[in-house]
Amino acid sequence: MKQVHIFCENTRSGHSYPMGTSLFEISKDLDIKTKNTVCGAIVNHQVKELSFCVVKSKKIEFIDVSHPDGIRMYIRSLIFVLYAAVKEVFPHVELRIQKGISNGYYCELNGLERVITDADIFEIRQEINRLIAQDIPFIKKGMLTEEVVDLLIKQGLEDKAHLFEQQGHLFTSLYFLGDLGNYFYGHLLPSTGYISNFGLVPYFEGLLLQIPTPADFNQLYKLEKLDKLFGIYQEHKDWAEILNVSTISHLNNFTLNKRGGDIIKISEALHEKRIAEIANLIHERNGDIKVVLIAGPSASGKTTFSKRLGVQLAVNGMHPYQISLDNYFVDREKTPLDEHGNYDFEALEAIDVEFFNQQLIELFEGREIQLPKFDFNRGKRYMNGDRLKLNKGDILIIEGIHGMNPNLLPHIDKKNTFKIFISALTQISFDEHTHISTADNRLIRRIIRDSKYRSYPASETIKRWPSVRRGEDKNIFPYQENADIMFNSATLYELAVLKKYADPLLKMVLENQREYIESTRLLKFLSYFKPIDDEEIPPTSLLREFLGGSSFIY
Repeated sequence: MKQVHIFCENTRSGHSYPMGTSLFEISKDLDIKTKNTVCGAIVNHQVKELSFCVVKSKKIEFIDVSHPDGIRMYIRSLIFVLYAAVKEVFPHVELRIQKGISNGYYCELNGLERVITDADIFEIRQEINRLIAQDIPFIKKGMLTEEVVDLLIKQGLEDKAHLFEQQGHLFTSLYFLGDLGNYFYGHLLPSTGYISNFGLVPYFEGLLLQIPTPADFNQLYKLEKLDKLFGIYQEHKDWAEILNVSTISHLNNFTLNKRGGDIIKISEALHEKRIAEIANLIHERNGDIKVVLIAGPSASGKTTFSKRLGVQLAVNGMHPYQISLDNYFVDREKTPLDEHGNYDFEALEAIDVEFFNQQLIELFEGREIQLPKFDFNRGKRYMNGDRLKLNKGDILIIEGIHGMNPNLLPHIDKKNTFKIFISALTQISFDEHTHISTADNRLIRRIIRDSKYRSYPASETIKRWPSVRRGEDKNIFPYQENADIMFNSATLYELAVLKKYADPLLKMVLENQREYIESTRLLKFLSYFKPIDDEEIPPTSLLREFLGGSSFIY
């Protein structure tokens, strides 16, 4: 029998196997040891399931659930099992995975028509445990798309069925767990027995599916009741449902019916209305509020939001002045170091908090100050002659990642501040069971912006992204509930617009680059959207910060 050569990254060694040998067989033969059970592999920088059979020479790296793609496989498989369990316990109830929150997944049981009880949750959890104990394989089958669509509609998964229908493929892959078919836009674990830890708890009016931490799979993420974040999610979910654009297939219908412009106009109007409402709230407290603090994660649109808020404050007769926290960095030699000995520019200690507070106090007392400027090349702060004095009706807008951190303004009375947290909380889902990650939305925004304004290739942005996310988890998200108001910068239509800009950038990532794994995943994700032209997006839109064509000066 013909032999194929493979190089295993885990053992750093080459081997030959008969053509058609599965990754599972290779992992057993090589006795691959990982922190947790091997659940898949990276083959020539593409994610593959253990059932994948090798027919050509390949470079293989076996992964477990501590790998980003391994945990994705785990989550998809767990959601499939949850779906099967709900189907068994409540045959006439529709499970909907609404959003990612508190490092878990918020679920609703549509059609239950009563409050979910602890007994309900216990029964579902028991059924999940029964399915796990049976170690049932997830079977992938290629089928005629029309057969897949019919099967999904019979199971009540109409949004998923319509999305498959819109793709126009003759054949489609579907996964089966027993007689139940489903699809989660990515790879699954070999079987239910690979699921080792999960949680299912009441959360607001639904359930929270909890997942383990990749660092320690015996531990679940800590449960947090994020009232403000949940509230903003629900508000935008209501908007999406009113407009009937809660899933990709709904959005595609607008595009296919040449109504993409309608969604753009409505989305932008909702943004403008919300920003005006926030400005009105600030104006109502004009006697007290002297500083508006704006914070949020990378690529959330903070800068454009700040400028649009300034316009609305001006409409209310106020005079906004924008100050950047970046100009209050300590000199380079005083910058704290991270655990790797590198400068930690995202730590609060990288900001001269005392000097910043001193200047604010002087401004509030009616004194004139010299505004600092930071020279990033020299790593030094200096005064360039710009001066500022606040008069009646003047208000400061300060944008920076530490805006929600209570230690930023230890000497300023809380009644003098108004805090706004901004993030791109994606409003639509793939379908009934698959939400769209807000981090993916922001990553795509950043890839486009980095290419346009910094000449970074997509591979460089993808490479830096894990570090960006770690910084957000440490310095931004823990303080988001301190906000007075949250603003969602995502729009219903944006991924259909971003697709045109992101696709060519992602296709430039080469197969021999590690970032090819992520670029391939994002390309597949965007492939489900029918493109919307951006010509109707106004020059004041938050999206213009990433696409270009903004009327604001940055």
